[in-house]
Amino acid sequence: MKILVMNCGSSSLKYQLLDMDNGKVLAKGLAERIGINNSFLTHQVEGKDKIKIQKDMKNHKEAIQIVLETLADKEMGILKDMKEIDAVGHRVVHGGEFFTDSVLIDEEVIKKLEACIDLAPLHNPANIEGIKACQQIMPGVPMAAVFDTAFHQTMPDYAYIYPIPYEYYEKYRIRRYGFHGTSHKYVSLRAAEILNRPIEELKIITCHLGNGSSIAAIKGGKSIDTSMGFTPLEGLAMGTRSGNVDPSIITFLMEKEGLTAEEIIEIFNKKSGVYGISGISSDFRDLENAAFNEGNKRATLALKVFAYRVKKTIGSYAAAMGGVDVIVFTAGIGENGPEIREFILEDLEFLGVKLDKEKNKVRGKEEIISTQDSKVKVMFIPTNEEYMIAKDTEKLVKGLK
Repeated sequence: MKILVMNCGSSSLKYQLLDMDNGKVLAKGLAERIGINNSFLTHQVEGKDKIKIQKDMKNHKEAIQIVLETLADKEMGILKDMKEIDAVGHRVVHGGEFFTDSVLIDEEVIKKLEACIDLAPLHNPANIEGIKACQQIMPGVPMAAVFDTAFHQTMPDYAYIYPIPYEYYEKYRIRRYGFHGTSHKYVSLRAAEILNRPIEELKIITCHLGNGSSIAAIKGGKSIDTSMGFTPLEGLAMGTRSGNVDPSIITFLMEKEGLTAEEIIEIFNKKSGVYGISGISSDFRDLENAAFNEGNKRATLALKVFAYRVKKTIGSYAAAMGGVDVIVFTAGIGENGPEIREFILEDLEFLGVKLDKEKNKVRGKEEIISTQDSKVKVMFIPTNEEYMIAKDTEKLVKGLK
């Protein structure tokens, strides 16, 4: 079975074509500047060099049409015919309380996605546009929606309810939703496989650490808490996002600086986090270079703030689950930041963590980095959200037969 995975942003479209018989990525690419001048497609077939195709893409429908034509092109593609695509899996950021798992897309599902636009105004409209465009171009091909939020719908009410007037939850569904669910699900399942233990027996803390970062407490294979909340702004200090702050800081700054609501949200989303503290960059590689090679104090402080908040969250999730068996690091920093991982794990010996510093130097591949006698297994696993989306889509499509 060949499955096309689509991830539509406001002006971009990331895709992968996977052969589910062997799990191989046949082709992948990224369409950029959709609806903007000088739009282009970067496309790569497995085993071949990347190619760049400069082509106008006025909207997502045109972008998807170009992607499909490229996939079926005799010279650039991998398919003889577009009909070889058996199903399409769409990444959807927000499913609200409607969806606790991935679903096959029909008109009712699209209505519910539209009802969630208020909860994810930057993401859901593009996701919906991509779905509708695919439906027009590929009529009759089964399509699935795989949600960033669905995995966290197993959280108990006391974990997701905010301590504000309950009427706001009833009226506007203000609650913790959590994000990066596809990544947390994938790495927790993979960790259980690596350890050859049933996930139902494990207490796992998954740390998705990238420009956007979140942590999840996964007990018996189910998310019981996560650091991101109503939006992806809550939680850890991130690349440019503040994470948790005293809400009064918002009104204080609005009054002192004469800022509008839109301006203050822009600051907390795009000018804060490690970028705001360091004044250098949101890229952790730049911060590590400035901190470790140049002795930059603010870069060092930014890294310490980030690591400290991750450490505190790991400790709180161990408490929430009554212990921890496995800690998993994933995403850009989690997979490629040995110094950051060491910062985070320092002083966690009381939990039963013993780090093997030599193993920790490895980057970008699956590795257990705790010592043999460590009570808590620590590992890093490269995330594979596209594969998880394809697997969920395959399962749903097979259920149709």
